[in-house]
Amino acid sequence: MKSMTGFGSAIREQKNYQLEIEIKSVNQRFLDIQVRSPKVLGFVENELRQLIKTKLSRGRVDVFINLTYLGEQEKKVTINWQLIDTLYTQLTTGIEERYGEANPLSIGALIERFALNEEFVTIAESTEEDQEILAQLAKETMETALCSIEESRSKEGQALAKVFLQQTEELKKVIDGLAGFVEIYEQEFQKRYQEKIEAYLGAEVEQERLLTEIAILLERGDIHEEIDRLVIHTQKLEELLDADYPIGRELDFLLQEMNREINTIGSKSSAIEIKNRVVQSKTILEKIREQIQNIE
Repeated sequence: MKSMTGFGSAIREQKNYQLEIEIKSVNQRFLDIQVRSPKVLGFVENELRQLIKTKLSRGRVDVFINLTYLGEQEKKVTINWQLIDTLYTQLTTGIEERYGEANPLSIGALIERFALNEEFVTIAESTEEDQEILAQLAKETMETALCSIEESRSKEGQALAKVFLQQTEELKKVIDGLAGFVEIYEQEFQKRYQEKIEAYLGAEVEQERLLTEIAILLERGDIHEEIDRLVIHTQKLEELLDADYPIGRELDFLLQEMNREINTIGSKSSAIEIKNRVVQSKTILEKIREQIQNIE
């Protein structure tokens, strides 16, 4: 069992590059991946997202990627001479047509101003960016960072599992007490009801009719099925805590079913002892439900 809250990081170097990846995750209903990385790694971002999906199934995941150049940084300048030639020809022709003899200074100033546009001059950081090296470095670093955050999420998940086991044991004791009390309660109810009817009607009571009425009343308040289902649900809860796959959604659904059974028991029964045990059960289930929101 894993928590959705965790942190992992990794740093790797290869040739002239150093790559650092930090991953933070918190609870969320679905998987939401947010990646913040340099533009130069945009070509490999989709592969990195797929790697994350193979390891994490739920939670908001924030990924921070920092790339550092360890070698000497050089700038590669690419000039679009064809575009500049076209611009120069049009400017020269246009000025001569409008103003007569061309003024070289004015033409030069205009060309200099237009040439600052990225369409004319492109400046690239790093002269030779080897995408294959960067892609391999990014994926290896991501795998290491994912192992780190998985370990973090597993540790917290195991701590939560211990809490769940303790709370499940408390719930089982309440259910066992409830089942034991119901048997005694039904016997006492039958006896009290019979005594009241006989005291009211005297010897005129037909035993067959009396037993029929008691059976009908007991049937309306019968909670044996609900208790049996609660026992099965607690067994399933313990099984899920040992599962080796994401169980958050299944646990959430199971808790809803257990709450439904508890509510049914509360609505069927009027005995104060049963009501008290219903309140105890709902309190324990609410504690478990709050923690389950953080389980993957």
